[in-house]
Amino acid sequence: MVKTAANPGGLPKEVFDGFQTQLAANRSQFYPDVASGPFYGFNRPDAKSSEATIANWWRQGMMGGAKAHYDGIVAFSQTDFTEDLKKITVPVLVMHSEDDQVVPYADAGPLSAKLLKNGTLKTTRAFLMACRRRMQKQLMPICLLSSATKGSSRKDMSNFSSPSSFCALSIR
Repeated sequence: MVKTAANPGGLPKEVFDGFQTQLAANRSQFYPDVASGPFYGFNRPDAKSSEATIANWWRQGMMGGAKAHYDGIVAFSQTDFTEDLKKITVPVLVMHSEDDQVVPYADAGPLSAKLLKNGTLKTTRAFLMACRRRMQKQLMPICLLSSATKGSSRKDMSNFSSPSSFCALSIR
């Protein structure tokens, strides 16, 4: 995700440094700021903000450890996952929005799918984090088809019933 010689389209390290500074300065304000802005796309002119979604994201953030979250930002800004992705052999469905404001599309979704031995990329124009639950019925056939074409015998949708199981299927 971070901009390097090997990943020139990544985010400048200063973006991650800014997240670290904001988190350390006022963790309780960091979470609603990110959720009400770029994370869910609520900062778009035509977006309809959801206070419940923002509050839920804040709740989840505040339940986690401050040091763990800070270290997570450090990991994203300093870890190259290229070799790890090349080692994964199980089928992986990579879902990413071209409109993602947090993780640059060109240097994340397509690149991850390419590095995976058995990766499938599904791209949308506006698949924001907030849309996952609403789009579950539309995404189900993609998930099931991808699973079936990769040799899985799962025929039911029980593992897709919660947003958390959906999140496990996607990078962004």
